[in-house]
Amino acid sequence: MGIALGVAGTVAALVWLRRRFVAVTVVGVSMEPTLHAGQRLLARRAAGATGDVVVVRNPGADPSLLVKRLAACGGEPLPAVLGDGLVPEGWIAVLGDNPHRSMDSRHFGLLPASSVVAVIGSVPPRVE
Repeated sequence: MGIALGVAGTVAALVWLRRRFVAVTVVGVSMEPTLHAGQRLLARRAAGATGDVVVVRNPGADPSLLVKRLAACGGEPLPAVLGDGLVPEGWIAVLGDNPHRSMDSRHFGLLPASSVVAVIGSVPPRVE
């Protein structure tokens, strides 16, 4: 009985952790110098706010996840590199910290806010 309860408790804890967090590995150089290829990160499942480094669903046919900085949320001004105006409600703009080597909103446009999977904590702010 004690072993069964221990196993059930462990399974419940793992399910809880999986619902709250996602582990990601940085691929490529799009977030350098902040993050580097091969870095393993733990991200908390949340919507995020402007300036956060987030994990988003790739908008292309590839079902992979992307790590980018949340540059603007609905109702906020578009980042200058994306033009003038406001980000429509329910949409976000994401940019890589390495603008010359990043596929981001400059290439694929705005993303639905629902494409944010998680927020990576303890990341320094981008330095221009």
